[in-house]
Amino acid sequence: MGLLMAAFLFLSPATLARAAAQVPEKLSPTLLATLGNATAALPFDTPPESPPRTWFARRHASLARFIPQPEQRSALLARIQAEAALAGLAPDIVLAVIQVESGFDAQAISSAGAQGLMQVMPFWKEVIGRSADDLLEPGLNLRYGCTILAHYLALENGDLTRALARYNGSLGQTWYPERVMQSWVEYWWTPHYD
Repeated sequence: MGLLMAAFLFLSPATLARAAAQVPEKLSPTLLATLGNATAALPFDTPPESPPRTWFARRHASLARFIPQPEQRSALLARIQAEAALAGLAPDIVLAVIQVESGFDAQAISSAGAQGLMQVMPFWKEVIGRSADDLLEPGLNLRYGCTILAHYLALENGDLTRALARYNGSLGQTWYPERVMQSWVEYWWTPHYD
């Protein structure tokens, strides 16, 4: 393991919260309605379907270094898989984003004010029209984060590097997408199909 990765593993979750200075974008009324509908698509207390067994077993083992309690790992993986599927994202990329953004600390708040697992900026609640939402609630945070990332991926015509940079508020730079991809390769990707 490289020196950079070793240093990364010893950072505290508060240090890992890395949302840059995102600012609200002007969105069309149609897009606002779409984002609002996506964040409200399913109740958050609905149990997600079980993810594929092989995928689940491999990710469960990788997640143990971040979340020691097996029940919490299982519940989080099931929710990540469900929310990623709902947004049309690969769950392994979502895992990598969470690792980089919050180190799997559901209560993380960055110096820029981003909150929760996926470090969602509070302005999104106003943009989407759901000001009472609690971004520190893991299921809701995952719904927002996956929806926003999917929005940026569509906006960037499938360019994951640019979508990740937008998500972080660092469009035009590659340090954040590179960090997410490094996490994905090191922890979440498997060289064969699950």
